[in-house]
Amino acid sequence: MKKLSVIVPAYNEEETVELFYDAFAKVENQMDVEPELIFVDDGSKDKTLVEIKKLQKLHEEIHYISFSRNFGKEAALYAGLQKASGELVAVMDIDLQDPPELLPQMVKMIEEGEYDSVATRRKDRDGESPVRSFFARQFYKWINKVSSLELVDGARDFRVMTRQMVDSVLSMRERERFSKGLFNWVGFNTYYISYENRERAAGKTSWSFWGLMKYAIEGFVSFSTAPLSFVTSAGIATCVLAVLGALAVIVRAITFPHTSAFGWPSLVVIILFFSGVQLLSLGIIGRYIAEVYLEVKDRPVYIVREEK
Repeated sequence: MKKLSVIVPAYNEEETVELFYDAFAKVENQMDVEPELIFVDDGSKDKTLVEIKKLQKLHEEIHYISFSRNFGKEAALYAGLQKASGELVAVMDIDLQDPPELLPQMVKMIEEGEYDSVATRRKDRDGESPVRSFFARQFYKWINKVSSLELVDGARDFRVMTRQMVDSVLSMRERERFSKGLFNWVGFNTYYISYENRERAAGKTSWSFWGLMKYAIEGFVSFSTAPLSFVTSAGIATCVLAVLGALAVIVRAITFPHTSAFGWPSLVVIILFFSGVQLLSLGIIGRYIAEVYLEVKDRPVYIVREEK
C-alpha cells in the first residue's frame, strides 16, 4: 500500500483545523493508501498550533511543523514537501476551498500510471470581487505571453503528485519561490480537474489584494525576463524620440530664425514623461537585482520552532 502525504499550510486558521480534518476523514477510507497529514503552522498568532496538537494526540497519522514566525505560504509548502515521505504527495488549503472529496479520484488517476500530477482549477470566480477577478485573469494572460510557462487560468495549488515530481520540485533550491510556476516548469504529465469555486468554511483569508499583487510580481520576475526587455525597448524608443526632437529643433531654427522661445508647458511635460520612464526602468531593474540579492545571501527559506 502506498503512502499519501497531504501537506496543509495554516496561518491563523484555528477555526478550520478541526473542520478540515473531519472533511478529510470522510474520504480517507475511500482511498487505498496509508495517509499522512502534515500541518505546517506558518507562525500563526492565534491557537492554530494548539488545535493541531489536539488532533495530533488523537491521530497518529498527523504530523506538524511550526515556524518561528510567519514566513509565507511558499515557505510552508516547501517545508511540507521536504518532510513528506509518501510515494504520493498532495498539497491543499485548510479552509476547504479545495474539496477533499476530489482526493480519491485524483489518487486513482495517479495510480493508473497515465499522469504524474493531477491538479485542480476553478471553473469560475463566483464570490470574488470583480476587481480581484479582473487582475487575476490578466495575470494568467500576460505571464503565459511573456514566459515559457503555460499556467491554467484558475489553477489552484491543490494537486496530487508522484514522488518523482516532488523530488524534481525540491531540487530547485531558490529562496524566492513561486510554486505554481515551479510545478509547471518541472514538466511531467498533468491533468486538471475543474470544480466550482467554494467559499471558505470559516475564518478570514490572510491574502490581501496587495499581497496577491506582490505574489504575481514574484511570478513574473521568477519566470520571465520580459520586463528587462521592455526597459531596453523603452530606452531605444527614448533615444529615437530624442534624435527626432533634436532634428525638429534644428529645422525650426533654420526655417524660423527669429521665432522667440516657446513651449515651456510642453517642455515640462516631456521632462516629466522621460523622468517617469527612467524611474520605471530603474524600478524594474532594481526588482531583478533585489531577487539576486536575496538569493546570494543564502538565508534559510524558513526556521522551525518545533515539529513532530
